[in-house]
Amino acid sequence: MPEASGPSSWRIALPHTTAAVPIARALIRTALADLDASAYRDTAELLTAELVANAVEHTAGKGPIELVVRLLPSGCRVEVHDRDPEPPGDLVPEHDTPPDPYQEHGRGLLLIRTLSATCGHRRTDRGKAVWFTLPGLQTP
Repeated sequence: MPEASGPSSWRIALPHTTAAVPIARALIRTALADLDASAYRDTAELLTAELVANAVEHTAGKGPIELVVRLLPSGCRVEVHDRDPEPPGDLVPEHDTPPDPYQEHGRGLLLIRTLSATCGHRRTDRGKAVWFTLPGLQTP
């Protein structure tokens, strides 16, 4: 079995502004560039943008955010860390009501739940991490 070249995980601090979203998308493109799974790359980029945008919007003034990307034998895991310990509302089971299609906000975490293999959140020493995984990304 050939050994993977390059890093299998990336961690980057992001500005707490909307500029974080294109930076995060670029990191995902770079991290997954050599994988033969363009649909997964596109999905990873979309879902990462949603997580980062949510962190920027909902944790203003609560400190830095960070993006962590891990390539795993079973796929790819993307985490966004922020300083707010409160869970994201749409990933909490009691908030399983569908979003209003006429509202501008509220569909991002639904996309994450629908398009990822798994997703969730966990408390960290400094706040929380919200994450998703995509299955079976294979190197060519």
